[in-house]
Amino acid sequence: MIRLRAEFEKKGRAKYISHLDLNRCMLRTFRRSRLPIWYTEGFNPHPYYAFALALSLGFESSCEILDFNLNEEIPFDEVRDRLNAVMPEGMRIVRVWEQKLKITAIQEAEYSFSLVSENSDGLFSDVKKLLSQENILIDKKTKKGIRTVDIKPNMKIISCENNNGKINVLMRLPAGTQTNFNPNLFIEALRNSTEINFTAENISRTGIFCENNVKFE
Repeated sequence: MIRLRAEFEKKGRAKYISHLDLNRCMLRTFRRSRLPIWYTEGFNPHPYYAFALALSLGFESSCEILDFNLNEEIPFDEVRDRLNAVMPEGMRIVRVWEQKLKITAIQEAEYSFSLVSENSDGLFSDVKKLLSQENILIDKKTKKGIRTVDIKPNMKIISCENNNGKINVLMRLPAGTQTNFNPNLFIEALRNSTEINFTAENISRTGIFCENNVKFE
């Protein structure tokens, strides 16, 4: 059994494919590629594959992670090309390699997005005010119901710039098996703290990282 990992893009119309539908989509992709994918054992064998992190509906990504196993060794480029030949529009395998780290090593995900308003200067001032607060509290839906979380301690702002009427933000948030935040929490907190109307556009996951800023591979 050969344990492989792929990085793939999910952009354009594909951003509206839900995580549940993504599983069905990948099942069809593997079958059409005719790759010798490894099947689970037991009463109901099925092709084994797993996604490292679920992606919120409407988010794009250039760095989604897919793990799968093959029964025979095939060159990485050939695996990539055979999958890309049958991938749906908006999805593309960027590269394939042998698994190195466990998915539990994931600590953070990086996101970019734009905040658009007719009063971008005023909104930018409110964004900076929110970021300067000691706490940023927001209600988060969990499996056990709604709970209030403070996203400030675990949020890292890489850049935040007011550029031609758009506030472009690049941030890192906790991700993985323990805590998962996404930019919608920050965006909702901003809506609660400003009276300025704005829209959030082009939300995209741009990187997945382990401890010490090491890219997850």
